[in-house]
Amino acid sequence: MRRALFLAAIGAVLGHLPAAVLAAGSEDTIALVGHKAPLIIFVAFVIIVGVAVYFMRSRDQRAAPLAKVFAAGRTIHSAGPDTTVAECARKMAAAKIGALVVMDGERLVGIFTERDALNRVLAAGRDPGSTKVSEVMTEDPVCIGPTTTIGEAMELVTQQRFRHLPVVEDGKVLSVVSSGDLTYWLVKDQISEAQTLADAAARS
Repeated sequence: MRRALFLAAIGAVLGHLPAAVLAAGSEDTIALVGHKAPLIIFVAFVIIVGVAVYFMRSRDQRAAPLAKVFAAGRTIHSAGPDTTVAECARKMAAAKIGALVVMDGERLVGIFTERDALNRVLAAGRDPGSTKVSEVMTEDPVCIGPTTTIGEAMELVTQQRFRHLPVVEDGKVLSVVSSGDLTYWLVKDQISEAQTLADAAARS
């Protein structure tokens, strides 16, 4: 992302210089640059302000609580303890997700992930059609509350190498966030801003 902003900045500055600047000799170059100096300074100032805003907004995004980002109403994909691994795999494939929370009624008892399927089922030679998910799930998964910030959640998945975190409040599962969800939230506005800068530079 920083590379994209840097390249956009370079493009904006160069876009305001005539092609002759790049081809002219040293004396001509100095004269041309001197003529364009006010415009170049203005463009550089705008870019510096944009980069500063970018970093300030990045910090603000990391401080946002999960409850603000992942509002209620997100679908929670789950399975019961007696569901077979094969059925869980079909659910995950249909929803294009990498994990299911395992619920015993309203109580969270585990989480079943692609990693569990690989290591505890396929690598172990178990039959997916007859193995219950409760036998191979990750029991008592690490959970976070809705007031956990995006930055805290990202730090947790990075340090502990989790890919999915159930969001739980008072024993109720509110959502499940993935490392991909967190990354997307952090960069989605920045990607848009970088593209805007790049487009502005291209039009210059």
